[in-house]
Amino acid sequence: MAGLSIMSVPLRIEIMQRETIKPSSPTPFDLRSLKLSLLDQIMPVGHIPLLLFYPRNGNDTDHLAKATERSLLLKTSLSEALTHFYPFAGRLKDNSSIECDDHGAEYIEARIHCILSDILKKPDTKVLKQLLPADISEAATARDNQLLVQASFFDCGGLAIGVNLSHKVADAATLTSFIKCWAATARRSSTEVVISPVFMGASIFPQMDLPISMLPVDLIQGESVMKRFVFEAPKITALKAKAISASVPDPTRVESVTALIWKCAMSASRSNLGVPRKSVLSLGVNIRKRLVPTLPDNYGGNYVGSISARMEDHDDLELQGIVSRIRKDLIEFGENYAKITQGDDTSLAICKTVAEFGKMAMSKDIDYYNCTSWCRFELYDADFGWGKPTWLSNVLTIELKNVMCLIDTRDGDGIEACVSLSPEDMALFESNKELLEFASANPSVSV
Repeated sequence: MAGLSIMSVPLRIEIMQRETIKPSSPTPFDLRSLKLSLLDQIMPVGHIPLLLFYPRNGNDTDHLAKATERSLLLKTSLSEALTHFYPFAGRLKDNSSIECDDHGAEYIEARIHCILSDILKKPDTKVLKQLLPADISEAATARDNQLLVQASFFDCGGLAIGVNLSHKVADAATLTSFIKCWAATARRSSTEVVISPVFMGASIFPQMDLPISMLPVDLIQGESVMKRFVFEAPKITALKAKAISASVPDPTRVESVTALIWKCAMSASRSNLGVPRKSVLSLGVNIRKRLVPTLPDNYGGNYVGSISARMEDHDDLELQGIVSRIRKDLIEFGENYAKITQGDDTSLAICKTVAEFGKMAMSKDIDYYNCTSWCRFELYDADFGWGKPTWLSNVLTIELKNVMCLIDTRDGDGIEACVSLSPEDMALFESNKELLEFASANPSVSV
């Protein structure tokens, strides 16, 4: 049992069972070893977290019986989904391969002795972390378990599904494909065709002899405060209008929100330091549609690159200019990836770029920010048979400074942003008048 107070309601977690879920059919012998691609290799040993929240379905009153029924359905459908996503049931052998030995995925069933609405009144990171199956920073857990799931059933009949998926075998797009496959399998719809993933990244980005990870995760760890900000659709429309310029007449939602957050974060840093300084924004980009030829969405693994937009210490922090800087780097990024050819030269170029990111993150003269966007991944369509989620979160559970994660609101038109900054910077950031003109700080989630 674990106890934590949220408002006036103590969160008590009772673990009912732990079980290893294996694929319903054994993985063929010729698929028993999966070579990691270079892009897999450079990812840290850790998990991508996701929480999906479902309210009580209909007029069910026997919540215990319904929880037992749903848990069984989740386990059965997970077993079937793992036959398609077989690397998720394997183990990380080293930084070059996944041993697809049907080791299985860890499944935890828990009872949460409070009601779901209490959790969602003011979502709190410390509470949300308890609904995930493991600490995503635990390297040993990530090596032995590529996938962990926790189904948490609330006293009111609500449900939270927490998923941790190894970043060595998946990016956010692959996680989305898996969730959609798992949900469709649970619904057992005869009209839906489950598209099996393709794991062949090593043939596109050949692996190299690399350390366990090249990304500078350790360099941005440290004391931080994470806050949630919600940009509703009408506010984003107004923000986009403010961001329009001659060079970018059509700013996107993500460009506009990212630019505003970066601007306010830079302003807070400069105020606390007392002097302006250089700033770099690393923005993750799904490269599947930027390669030539393009890759289908069912290509599993890591297909993520990053731009590095830069602001010099003498640059004015003006929204239109920041959006233009981001757009310029995105265009150049797309042009560069369209020219990519397979081979060692490409792999060496990628390694060089990652090393440069590491130097910037380590520099004491540069403010380094990292932004990840999960927008347009349609995770709110994840219906396991009891309706679509009322809310979802990719909440950070590691203390990382200068990180922002964007995800769609339930209507698909707004954006939720989880922003993590140093305590000193966050104190100024969260009171920034321009930010609060367009965003609400941690509003309640309606069930």
